[in-house]
Amino acid sequence: MARRERGLPVPEALVLDESVQLTLGELARACGLEVEAVMEMVEVGLLEPRGRGPLRWRFPASSVARARRAARLQADLELNLAGAALVLELLDEIRALRARVRALEQALEPCAPPSPPRRGRRG
Repeated sequence: MARRERGLPVPEALVLDESVQLTLGELARACGLEVEAVMEMVEVGLLEPRGRGPLRWRFPASSVARARRAARLQADLELNLAGAALVLELLDEIRALRARVRALEQALEPCAPPSPPRRGRRG
């Protein structure tokens, strides 16, 4: 069952292959947003469609999650779009840095000295 957000039905779950490209209207419907709200997200750089002009815009499937997160930040934290864009940019950066740290830790693992054997506690 779809929940309603701002009067529009929003699918509870939407699984899209990353190769799927959405039009402006399809993205707006998938997010439960008005087309104008999605256009504002493009204006502030939150979403980056391919194509020239709204009628030819195509959005990657990942835009659905990003637009939904931005709308939720606006509703829950009362952020404007610029604030939501900044939050999402920082979250993306944190995610990338964590992935980099994991990769570095894995690369260094073979170089790490062996851990000393644990001694049992005597009681």
